[in-house]
Amino acid sequence: MSDPRVYTVGWICAISTEHVAARAFLDEIHEGPGIFIGRHHVVIAVLPNGEYGTAFAASVARDMLHSFPNLRISLMVVVGGGAPSVKHDIRLGDIVYDFGKTIQDQRFQTTGFLSQPPMALQTARPAPDRDRLYQSRVVHDSDDDCDCADICGNHPSNLVARRRRLEDEDNPAGHYGLIAAANKLMKDASVRDKLAAEKDVLCFEMEAAGLMNHFTCLAIRGICDYSDTRKNKEWQGYAAMTAAAYARDLLDRIPPSRVEREKKTSELLPMSDSISAASHAIVSAQEGT
Repeated sequence: MSDPRVYTVGWICAISTEHVAARAFLDEIHEGPGIFIGRHHVVIAVLPNGEYGTAFAASVARDMLHSFPNLRISLMVVVGGGAPSVKHDIRLGDIVYDFGKTIQDQRFQTTGFLSQPPMALQTARPAPDRDRLYQSRVVHDSDDDCDCADICGNHPSNLVARRRRLEDEDNPAGHYGLIAAANKLMKDASVRDKLAAEKDVLCFEMEAAGLMNHFTCLAIRGICDYSDTRKNKEWQGYAAMTAAAYARDLLDRIPPSRVEREKKTSELLPMSDSISAASHAIVSAQEGT
């Protein structure tokens, strides 16, 4: 295994699908969990199989910092449930990213995908007609494994009307905003819409809150469902790939020398209420400065 002290970027996944997606964008594999992405030494960790939620994410974060003490920038790159609204036109396969509670009061320019997604992403994308956003009143029985089109129907009265994205628009698109975390899946469209309207929530997930007290991290979510009763894995692989591609593209824009100048993540833990230099490095790279 390579010297653990050379790794400066941590990358955490929640499920094996996300881990596979992350490894698809590496440039070189080291013995052990270490990889090389662009010019960065990156260590990838995944939650134990079948274990989800904030507590397990926090445990993985602690173990990663113990084993790799020189981490400067950390990413949580997983799938999540979107909260589409009139204000935020979120589609399946889009990316939602958030810098967490330490810098939620800051204003940063929302950008689209940093570069055109790889051809592998474009060919892996499910057909556009498989992206259906149902009205909140339309409920899919969680005990029924049949396709939503068979159970809920495709009648226009059951669906939220949305325009087709144009060829010159970002697709998948990136959205900056609040990611809400909990220890259970969001599966209620009415609650989703209420929180989206009142709190401007863009995405729901189960891990990032467990990291915020241990990592200064950027949460990147590939949208695989709409946080309602229709939970399936059709978009999960593609969403994991778009999130991993976004993370890779972001790292490509941050010079290793810039990362090396930042404080170690372990040194920033007592500063949980301040804006970390590591997050500033990510923001600057995203804005192209």
